[in-house]
Amino acid sequence: MSRLTAHAQTHAHVASHSACADTGFTACISCLMFPFRAMAKVKDTLICAGLFLCSIVFAIVEDLDDTFKDTRLDDVWLVDFYAPWCGYCKKLEPIWYDVGAELKRSGSPVRVGKMDATAYSGMSSEFGVRGYPTIKLLKGDLAYNYKGPRTKDDIIEFANRVAGPAVRALPSKQMFDHMMKRHDVLFVYVGGESPLKEKYIDVAAELIVYTYFFSASEDSLPESVTLPELPSVVVFKDGSYYTYSEYTDASLSSWVNKERFRSYLQIDGFTLYELGETGKLVAIAVINEKDLTEESGRLKTMIQTVAKDYREHFNRDFQFGHMDGNDYINSLIMGEVSVPSIIILNTSNEQYFLPSEPVETLEQLVHFINSVLDGSAQAQGGDGMFQRVKRVAFDAKSTVMSVFRSSPVLGCFLFGLPLGVISLMCYGICTAESEGSQEDTELMKREDDEDEEEQDEDERQQTTGELEGPDDDGENEEEDVQDEKDPGDKKSD
Repeated sequence: MSRLTAHAQTHAHVASHSACADTGFTACISCLMFPFRAMAKVKDTLICAGLFLCSIVFAIVEDLDDTFKDTRLDDVWLVDFYAPWCGYCKKLEPIWYDVGAELKRSGSPVRVGKMDATAYSGMSSEFGVRGYPTIKLLKGDLAYNYKGPRTKDDIIEFANRVAGPAVRALPSKQMFDHMMKRHDVLFVYVGGESPLKEKYIDVAAELIVYTYFFSASEDSLPESVTLPELPSVVVFKDGSYYTYSEYTDASLSSWVNKERFRSYLQIDGFTLYELGETGKLVAIAVINEKDLTEESGRLKTMIQTVAKDYREHFNRDFQFGHMDGNDYINSLIMGEVSVPSIIILNTSNEQYFLPSEPVETLEQLVHFINSVLDGSAQAQGGDGMFQRVKRVAFDAKSTVMSVFRSSPVLGCFLFGLPLGVISLMCYGICTAESEGSQEDTELMKREDDEDEEEQDEDERQQTTGELEGPDDDGENEEEDVQDEKDPGDKKSD
């Protein structure tokens, strides 16, 4: 209807313009103003649309205050605790609104909010916020920390996983096959009610932040799966399956934590951080995938072979993978690792192991891993006091170098200005001391000159006294002679 009205107005305006031309006018004011009126209407429309979109955005991500503590138990919340001055928080903000919009569109029960942790420090302390941004999913009395990449898909996957039940049922083989296609690692409890199931549920509630947990009957599993006993906890990964043993695998929680990764994977900084929580050593082939040489391909293949063929021997203590480039490894060990090469990291104490000789064969690689396992390989690095001091110096140097590489002008301003101020202060202090010492020298010199003048004056006075002394005695003698003569004169008179 509005489109038809606009068309009619335009038609009437064109007719009016024709009438103006017929009357002989060269221009019509209404004709000249028509484009501006149309632009004003478009501008008003865009403003209204923008306000509408803003209202939608603020509706899907709620600003939380101190009243949130009393109302949060009624729903499942995904909350971003941020600081207004935090650069990472500002980078996360548009992603966070996308997360809220996607969860709202998909009908998820998770409500999305954000809280200024600096304005409500008491609330953030209660939730254990130590840095910014901190993402937590609040479900009843439980609070789950998100430690994954800050991307839309990863955050949404975390929210949907944790918000649901800790253990999900697989009622059929079709559902099992569907889940196997979606997940690289699948934990399944098989059997009925038992103490093992209770432990499994507790572990699932604890580790749901990392992976999914399922339960199924034996009929829901593929026919190729043969279990030694029921009930059992099974992990499906790497095209095979492995069963938990209460006698050889210690606690169920520890076993799940170590098995939640594929035996071989590509490793980056974040993955290495997560692998550190498993307690395993990490054997890495450092290669350049952009320029994959024959040597790089050979080391990568050998690591993959060890991960698969020597699983029973090394899986309990080692995680295997490859890393593209050596930048992260170099910053981690504060040294230089050649590409390609093999390195084994102990993330629990920051130690690392390098082969004493080039690894040419699979047997040499297995021997090197065994030497690390039995303690005969020499460990480097560590978390001792010397290494901590070295880390501080290395981080400071890296920060300065990165600033100068990214922006030389900014680097000169940030580091040159303070150095210049410090130099001026030192110069001022040194100059003040030299001037003070010079004044003291001049003062002492003047005092010495005055002392010398006083001594000269005393000497002159003494000299003058000695010269005048005999004249005074002569005068006194004459006076005495005169006095002696006076009585005689008196007699003669």
